[in-house]
Amino acid sequence: MLAEALPEGVKLSALHWGGGTPTLLSAEMMTDLAESVFRAVPMAEGGEFSVEIDPNEIDDARLEALAAAGMTRASIGVQDFDPEIQKIIGREQSFEVTEAAVNAIRARGVTSLNADILYGLPHQNRAKITESVQKLLSLSPDRVALYGYAHVPWMARRQTMIPSDALPTPEERLDLFETARRLFVWDGYDEIGIDHFARSGDSMAQAARDGTLRRNFQGYTVDPAPALIGLGASAISRFPQGYAQNMSGTGDYTKAIREGRFATGRGHAFAGQDLMRARMIETLMCNFRIDREEILKDWGGNTALLDDMFGKAKETFGDFVSLTKTGLAIPEEGRPLARIIARAFDAYEMDKAGHSHAI
Repeated sequence: MLAEALPEGVKLSALHWGGGTPTLLSAEMMTDLAESVFRAVPMAEGGEFSVEIDPNEIDDARLEALAAAGMTRASIGVQDFDPEIQKIIGREQSFEVTEAAVNAIRARGVTSLNADILYGLPHQNRAKITESVQKLLSLSPDRVALYGYAHVPWMARRQTMIPSDALPTPEERLDLFETARRLFVWDGYDEIGIDHFARSGDSMAQAARDGTLRRNFQGYTVDPAPALIGLGASAISRFPQGYAQNMSGTGDYTKAIREGRFATGRGHAFAGQDLMRARMIETLMCNFRIDREEILKDWGGNTALLDDMFGKAKETFGDFVSLTKTGLAIPEEGRPLARIIARAFDAYEMDKAGHSHAI
């Protein structure tokens, strides 16, 4: 269906398997899925094929299948290596199991490795996150995402078992983030945006230096493609015309596909200032600044509108933003608030009850 809908000659600049645990699939299913994808949309020369790998759910056969399919980058979730924390959050994964998975991945010629680690977990403190980060650094990942734990028990039922008094306060969360951040920087990683780190030779670090870093639903990326196509239940797509999201229920998604129709559940067509605001938010999240000349050149010369938006941000956030002749910037001391500052440029209201802490 996708192959029939796309224009002739379209190729993939990047393919990502994630949003769950794709390594739950058998080796045979992985091979079949990869063949189906590339038959519909071939991979462009130099394209990247990344896969989220659960160290607890991987073996030689599945790694061989992924390597044969052309996987170029692997991403592993760590969360935290402390046994007590792992037991509370229901993700028991020893350092030894993780190390074995990393070695097995690299043994198949996959040299690019991403890793995720969380701060703000129950019972996490400065000593525990220091030990976990140091263990992660011993694996020498090329990129690291340092995400804040999102406590949303109304969405994730298993989190109802976590007592709220075991969670760090916002001030403690910020200290945990800063502790981990310093360790990555001391080990030679470049800071990327609000929560990523990369070796200086990595393409993401290079993109951050030359101003071509992008951000989408998966986080920071170096992929310049104008379209992002999401397949699977709840997957989000971005097209030049707007956003589309698939039905979130697996049964609903499967039923639609079997009936020969796309499973789009909802969407948003870009209108008015949407694209301009999207670019402003993206460049704040990537570069901590908005270039006045770029915005006026690409989205019309409405200087009064831009000055009004900048003025309101300055009035709201004070010294955490700075205004200059070239535009608006977030100084280093304001960067922990970057997500909140960027949100001020979003014209659409969010349901505050449905989201976790921004810090």
